[in-house]
Amino acid sequence: MSVIRLLVAVSALSAATLSHADVRQVTVRVENLAPSNGIAFAPLHVGFGNGSFDPFNLGQTASAPIISVAEGGAGGAWQSAFAATDPGAVRGTIGGLLLAGASASQTFLVNTDNHGIFSFGTMVVPSNDFFIGNDSGLRLFDQHGNLTVNSLTIKASGIWDAGSEVFDPSAAAFVGNNSLRTPQGSVVALNFAELAAFNGLTTAAGYVFSSNLSAATDVYRINFEVSAVPEPASAGLLLSGLLGVIGLRKFRGVKAD
Repeated sequence: MSVIRLLVAVSALSAATLSHADVRQVTVRVENLAPSNGIAFAPLHVGFGNGSFDPFNLGQTASAPIISVAEGGAGGAWQSAFAATDPGAVRGTIGGLLLAGASASQTFLVNTDNHGIFSFGTMVVPSNDFFIGNDSGLRLFDQHGNLTVNSLTIKASGIWDAGSEVFDPSAAAFVGNNSLRTPQGSVVALNFAELAAFNGLTTAAGYVFSSNLSAATDVYRINFEVSAVPEPASAGLLLSGLLGVIGLRKFRGVKAD
């Protein structure tokens, strides 16, 4: 291979590296801030998208995606709908059952140019159909790919009621048999006060539930940390090798084609 061709290869490699300059490693850490022996949370469903995914709206009938989060916490329809609406989105789940005081984290590779809008949803337990989440995505980055939101804290006043399942402690997840649930057919609304009706019931985790919530009580925090994506070792070795070959050919006086 001629020196010129080697230089072209080096340039192509450099261009490929630069094309990934808008990709960041985003670590999402979640914390249950609720009072001891209070509410817990199902695994958090997250997605980094272009803003086109809209899982629910205040005052409207709950969609299948948000019902899949609010009733039982599995969230399969939420994930599927996100993927169908925004095929290039980066999606995942974080943690398992998150009890008071617990935390969990997960790292994602995110293109900040076209998929820097964050969406999330998780079930609040015990409940029949309560959840936390955002009905419109949160933009995390500026035009230069810099993180503009470091932390998001949800208060009890930010807990949603999907309005999809009749309130019934015997059929509520975490304190009853959720398979006994009855459809309600109402609309999405903010509601945390009803959680106090579970006080005194024994949870699946073994503690006796006590809500201890007021509107201003912090219940959940999402933290974001961003770092650059490390250059792949193979690319670095290839670049070093190409430069070394060029130097050796010059040392030996090989004529460039």
